[in-house]
Amino acid sequence: MKKVMLVFGTRPEAIKMCPLVNELKRRSAKFKTVVCVTGQHREMLDQVLCVFGVEPDYDLKIMKPGQTLFDVTSEALLLMKDVIERELPDLVLVHGDTSTSFAAALASFYLRVPVGHVEAGLRTYNIRSPWPEEFNRQVVDIVAEYYFAPTETTRQNLLAEGKDEERIFVTGNTGIDALNTTVLPGYRDEMIDWASGSRLILITAHRRENLGEPMHQMFRAIRRVLDENLDVKAIYPIHMNPQVREAAHLELDGCDRLRIIEPLEVSVFHNYLAASCLVLTDSGGIQEEAPSLGKPVLVMRDTTERPEGVEAGTLRLVGTSEESIYSAFTELLKDERSYASMSKASNPYGDGFASMRIADILSARL
Repeated sequence: MKKVMLVFGTRPEAIKMCPLVNELKRRSAKFKTVVCVTGQHREMLDQVLCVFGVEPDYDLKIMKPGQTLFDVTSEALLLMKDVIERELPDLVLVHGDTSTSFAAALASFYLRVPVGHVEAGLRTYNIRSPWPEEFNRQVVDIVAEYYFAPTETTRQNLLAEGKDEERIFVTGNTGIDALNTTVLPGYRDEMIDWASGSRLILITAHRRENLGEPMHQMFRAIRRVLDENLDVKAIYPIHMNPQVREAAHLELDGCDRLRIIEPLEVSVFHNYLAASCLVLTDSGGIQEEAPSLGKPVLVMRDTTERPEGVEAGTLRLVGTSEESIYSAFTELLKDERSYASMSKASNPYGDGFASMRIADILSARL
């Protein structure tokens, strides 16, 4: 029996790793599954663990008020050393591009424990966008021995960097697997009832590189569109970051067709996503989740590490200027053909069986 340790620390990571945790636990004859969370996020992480019924074996509880990247990285690196030395896993699995993933991969490398990278190969090739995620994902792929690439495009990125073809596996994205658990037919709640009879827009915005004037422009564009389209309502589950909250309340308060609410438990968020007509976001995972549910996505960033969605037509990269967001948002609301071309585009991110494929690969390879 091989021991596999899965390490994650944020809400987005948990959404994508919990389906894999549960798939490996179902194969208890082959794998001893160990779960370590750093707690880089706290309440938001705990909500996801509860939804998927995952109980960590280790909780490093690193989150603290006003934490910096220095705090997260140094704390996670030092504490991961103790956990890995205690467990001596045959493989450590990390996800994506967080500081938790970077620190866990580095600790594993220092201790000569193989690393598997779930969602490997995403690239913008701009080390400052997204920041620090582009750095994190590239470094993890330098030390990894197994690459679980979500798409053929990400596989080609890894091959172009000289990674061993025999260690790259196209699996689809485990985030799509999560929707099989969270999206419920006929879901209703107070917010869904409030939006009934209107076109519902779901908003997320929190990226570090968008803090400041870019975020103000994003919110001003959204406010203009809502003021001009009386059949549209919007829900914005706001991030914990005080700078995000300050900008949002300054630009969006007083609009009676927009609700700023606290961060949502993942199953509620996914059901709001399913009920929406389109999404405006600067985050990553929602760029994969929304197309799986037939929802067009306007990406309020200058770059994306998910060009497959742009090429397939499910995503549109609109930048952060007020006018570009306003124009694209208005077009999708007014032009039925533009909306249909995005909502009916083929989703390039998988079929909901990525975790099963990864478990099969590990069964054969370890």
